[in-house]
Amino acid sequence: MMTPQVIREKIRANQWVKPTSGLAPGYIQANLAVLPKDLAFEFLLFCQRNPKPCPIIDVTMPGSGVPALSAPDADLRTDIPKYRIYRNGVFTEELTDVSALWDDSMVGFLIGCSFTFEEALLKNGIPIRHIEEGRNVPMYKTNIPTVKAGRFEGPTVVSMRPMTEKDAIRAIQVTSRFPSVHGAPINIGNPAAIGIEDINTPDFGDSVKIKAREIPVFWACGVTPQAVAMHMKPEIMITHAPGHMFVTDLKNEQFSIL
Repeated sequence: MMTPQVIREKIRANQWVKPTSGLAPGYIQANLAVLPKDLAFEFLLFCQRNPKPCPIIDVTMPGSGVPALSAPDADLRTDIPKYRIYRNGVFTEELTDVSALWDDSMVGFLIGCSFTFEEALLKNGIPIRHIEEGRNVPMYKTNIPTVKAGRFEGPTVVSMRPMTEKDAIRAIQVTSRFPSVHGAPINIGNPAAIGIEDINTPDFGDSVKIKAREIPVFWACGVTPQAVAMHMKPEIMITHAPGHMFVTDLKNEQFSIL
């Protein structure tokens, strides 16, 4: 039961270099997207037009790594377990510190993460398979297009959690209370309808077991900007590695509706 600050300190010291699912119950976790400021307005507009996969939690000032609204003592250049670097749309490397790449033009965006509503699912007796198996959540590129904004467009990415039909109905009710962190599922039980050909081969994260009488349930995912980066090909884009989130000081309850 570490506090968000302690978790970030461990991450900064490379003492936690793995997925953050299940960490800091009760606190918002966030995806990261970092772009030069000449692309920042278009990306902000893209997120506004695509609130389901890209709900904005915080935005830094150009050149600053400090998320002033969500964790003012933190540094987005060091406080995420793993980062991914995309150059001209190609994933080139994975790092644990991006300070050397973060120049005065960089703007950091924190985007809502479905890890946030997992606490509510667990409290309602709905098991989370990737947590049970100690794996990263499976994520898939879909055939659902995002709404274009300037130079930004590409496919929506979804995360998947298997569960019984009864639990899926309850999961809709529970996650609908969190519209700022992806909200209700966008598909239940029909991966082919959203362009997923092989449920056992995710595009990001790890595969998990789907038991008898369970169905896959899909939520819009904050990894969508990574798929957009591969499509749009900016000169450089820094993101979190899938499943390796930024842990904020914000409480889940601040983003829920009754």
